[in-house]
Amino acid sequence: MDHETLRADIPALEHGIYLNTGAGGPSPRPVVETIESSLESHEYDAPTGEGMYAAASSSLDRAKTAVADLIGARETEIALTQSTTDGINRVAGAFDWDERDVVVRTDLEHPAGILPWRRLERTRGTEVRVLETEEGKLDLEAAKDALEGATLLVVSSITWTHGTRLPIEELVELAHDADARVLVDAVQSPGQTTVDVTDWGADFVVGAGHKWLLGPFGAGFLYVREGAERECVPGAIGYRSVTDASAHDYEYAPGAGRFEVGTTSPALYDGLAAAIDYHQELGTEAIESRIVDLTEYLTDGLPDSALCSPREFESGLVTIDVPDPEATVDRLAEQDVAVRSLSYPDAIRASVHAFNTRDDLDALLEALKR
Repeated sequence: MDHETLRADIPALEHGIYLNTGAGGPSPRPVVETIESSLESHEYDAPTGEGMYAAASSSLDRAKTAVADLIGARETEIALTQSTTDGINRVAGAFDWDERDVVVRTDLEHPAGILPWRRLERTRGTEVRVLETEEGKLDLEAAKDALEGATLLVVSSITWTHGTRLPIEELVELAHDADARVLVDAVQSPGQTTVDVTDWGADFVVGAGHKWLLGPFGAGFLYVREGAERECVPGAIGYRSVTDASAHDYEYAPGAGRFEVGTTSPALYDGLAAAIDYHQELGTEAIESRIVDLTEYLTDGLPDSALCSPREFESGLVTIDVPDPEATVDRLAEQDVAVRSLSYPDAIRASVHAFNTRDDLDALLEALKR
């Protein structure tokens, strides 16, 4: 792939070395230009043209199609959200939880995959089991034991703490054997690796465009496996949730549509679709190949004692042990190198994307020696 063209398309890279895509990816110019054009069209042309609601609906449909194509789903299985956190909360709000229910999560989940279940624990008495891991890995036998009598398994496809890939297909099989549903936090996957939700078999998958896809903040998605929505009564309802908003005896929209509520900005979802199109033009395999090469270059430059992530490639997230993570992040920022700190493990994390270069990684390695 032509990474120089990609770099030239991202204005943020003119101001420093960016190694924090796992938190938020800087958008290329074509994505931002699409958002600007969409907003102008919606506010200037649509009111006296096709109409603002019709124009917005067309934009949302385009975004759903783009997401569905990206992750191997049907368009009817996609609901648009604001973020991964939003998607998780929509699922959490769609069931009538009580003290008989059990949620199983790993100890590596993002707060987005922890707080909704703590709330249920506090307000509904729902049991939350935490599946312990070691160095970003989990034991399938331990998972099988934890899933006995469970209602829902919550798991990340790529851990934000270690950059490890968890065995989603195997976990889904174990959960379904235990009559538990599965919710996958996949936000670290699309944009750096191929995702096929059909292969995974999970009931729900959440993600967003603002990380590895280099899309805008505020545009996420929720995949709902066909049929999984039938047991769901979302906690919020609006005209997008139902087939006829004027009907007294309303019926929920088919598929994932029942998880959508009402009016939202079409511009951000046009931006999401543009980011996916841009990603597809570059090619997922080409992007991942470059991420593999660069990540291995970085890990080769780190001693075993400093590397918290696997030495053998699993993702572009590389967690590095340093004496004072927050101070190290600040010190690196003074040298125009952007990374982030983690509270668990107590370390810093560098995110390696296809727009990065070996020079970027050399600068990080050199700065860590000082």
